[in-house]
Amino acid sequence: MVVMSDPYRSSEDPYRTADGHLVWPAAHPARPAHEPTAHPADAHPAPAAEPAGHTAGGGQLPSPYTAAFADPPEPPVPPEGPGADAAAGSGGHARRDFLRGRLALAAATSTVVSPVAAKSDGTADVTAIAGAVSPSVVQITVQDGSGTATGTGIVLTAKGQILTNYHVIAGAVDGGRMTVTFKDGSTAEATVTGTDKSLDVAVITASGVSGLTPAVLGDSSAVRVGDPVVAIGNPEGLTGTVTSGIISAENREVTVQVDEGTTRGNGGFGFPQLPGYQGGSGSNGSGSSGDSATYKALQTDAALNPGNSGGPLINANGQVIGINSAMYSASGSNSTADSSSAGSVGLGFAIPIDTVKQVLSDMQSGRNL
Repeated sequence: MVVMSDPYRSSEDPYRTADGHLVWPAAHPARPAHEPTAHPADAHPAPAAEPAGHTAGGGQLPSPYTAAFADPPEPPVPPEGPGADAAAGSGGHARRDFLRGRLALAAATSTVVSPVAAKSDGTADVTAIAGAVSPSVVQITVQDGSGTATGTGIVLTAKGQILTNYHVIAGAVDGGRMTVTFKDGSTAEATVTGTDKSLDVAVITASGVSGLTPAVLGDSSAVRVGDPVVAIGNPEGLTGTVTSGIISAENREVTVQVDEGTTRGNGGFGFPQLPGYQGGSGSNGSGSSGDSATYKALQTDAALNPGNSGGPLINANGQVIGINSAMYSASGSNSTADSSSAGSVGLGFAIPIDTVKQVLSDMQSGRNL
């Protein structure tokens, strides 16, 4: 028999006196055989079990914590079936609103998946990142009347939407043929879905594919100078090349040419015009020819070369934080893919993924911005 605190004690329940004796009310018909009788004054009663509603030290908890409230009641189950709303009245609407609110809260507080974990010292596990993200990276080849251009893309959906640079697929916008090559070597034809030339980004869709592995898009606002990063792409047609480095600077304003004629002369890559740097952007070094895009980039010393355009810049958790888009070349865009001066000098630039997210849904829905 559980002893309850006085405010909740029934008139028929036993209770203990100040000296520990168990007393049954006179109206009670019998006393259970196992309950001890009152002890003589000189006897030492056995310690009583700690009653519910009391702390281990003997203090009394507030009355809601007594045995009567030890287990919370089961939550009510909303009615089901076609007549549920009518049976529940306005309460049914209230329950649905409550559930919708809980779902919205869960969605708002969800975290970005981390395909891999950083090492204990905070550095990037390049091997793990390459294994996790490489299946989400593709090679893009565009053929038109002027020749062939190659670049890289990032898988967005299992059914073939792919993110890349506008300058990579500019030839396809003008009627060229576009082919996507996946990590397993299989290929598919692709078409342009949506573009934003002013940001140098585009979404294409590979035809007749399914079951692809989408990349995880991270949070570029969380990036700090010195953070480790990994780049995956197809420089000079060398598919699946992995390089690593750090974030060297943030918010680096760069302007790149995005028209197909200029980038073809650059080996399919953007050579930026940097503030304070004269020349080096555009096929004639003046930065005035063709169309251009300007953005505040993430700067990295991870090696980027022609063919890396449109590929992912990845953080230590395996999340895409930028789209590799441009590299500095000492001799400007007059450098070709065959020129020794066209290689990486540790000054690569990526469009922050948070900037891309602002227009991504529009491009995926087929808009040209």
